[in-house]
Amino acid sequence: MFIFIQIFRESAYFRRLKFALTLLLAIHVIGMLGYLVISEGQATVIDALYMTFITVATIGFGEVIDLSHSPIGRVFTMAVGLTGIGITTYLFSTITAFILETNLNDAYRRRRMERTIATLSGHYIVCGIGRVGSYIADELLNTERTFVAIDDNEAAIARHSERTLHQMFLQGDASDDDLLLRAGVLRCKGVFAVTGDDSKNLVVSLSARQLNPKIRIVARVHDPRNADKTRRAGADEIVSPDFTGGMRLASAMLRPHAVDFMDRMMHTDSHLRIEEVVVPAGFESRPVATLGHSRDWMLVAIRTGEEWDFNPGAGMNIEPGQALISIASPGGRRALEAAVGIKPAAEVRI
Repeated sequence: MFIFIQIFRESAYFRRLKFALTLLLAIHVIGMLGYLVISEGQATVIDALYMTFITVATIGFGEVIDLSHSPIGRVFTMAVGLTGIGITTYLFSTITAFILETNLNDAYRRRRMERTIATLSGHYIVCGIGRVGSYIADELLNTERTFVAIDDNEAAIARHSERTLHQMFLQGDASDDDLLLRAGVLRCKGVFAVTGDDSKNLVVSLSARQLNPKIRIVARVHDPRNADKTRRAGADEIVSPDFTGGMRLASAMLRPHAVDFMDRMMHTDSHLRIEEVVVPAGFESRPVATLGHSRDWMLVAIRTGEEWDFNPGAGMNIEPGQALISIASPGGRRALEAAVGIKPAAEVRI
């Protein structure tokens, strides 16, 4: 019920409703005062208010104030009745128009979705759900990571929602601070600035960095001349689809077997990926062997600062702050995170 009240308050009809209720209150006050004067002080305030109410509501009960010898009183009653009927008609027409012209199911789902987004933490925000953003969304879904999509194009959001059944999105300008705050930028893990406009991606990077200096920001840039400016604005990583596509084409020619291996790994039913898990600060140092073995993940490297240890031995110690690089499924990544003491994120339902 509270959500429906919020939906009505945000609609264009709320001002009309307030206006109608104000008029209704005003006619009751005027009617009450009028009947007090007409009765020459013989009627009580309750009697005068009751007389006004039954006149406006056209209930038809008997008169509690005798108007048989007061022509002015009868004229006044007719005026109160006509005015009250007009105001009541306007009030109910406003409510009817709201019900008929508002898709309550969609509005209810949107409000419920926004309340769910307000509870998220450690999620990602995808700013721009076009061609590149759709691939990012697919990867996040395949690896079972929570994210909020933002786009100012209603059709793009509808296509994304229909194709993936993903139901956490906001429509609007991703560079707007208020919209980023509604998407949970203060609690998120990272932001993708991947709209089709370099200048907007720069502003998104700047806004997100100012709102939350700790998050990781990855931005899409078409023109290489904008890369440095976007990085100075706050982006941690700059990706050019043209450059990446060219490198992929070259690799397909020069190292076809390696490319085929990566493709097959990414398209398995278990959604294998090269994942990284950062060992938390409170972790107690212990050897790699204590992590155990699993078919769902395979440790391939450990990064300590700027140093890399590939194919680490069972006796190598795992220390806080290290990045564990593994080939893992989504379940395997969660198992590895649990092994180093990272608590799983709460499951989100819409």
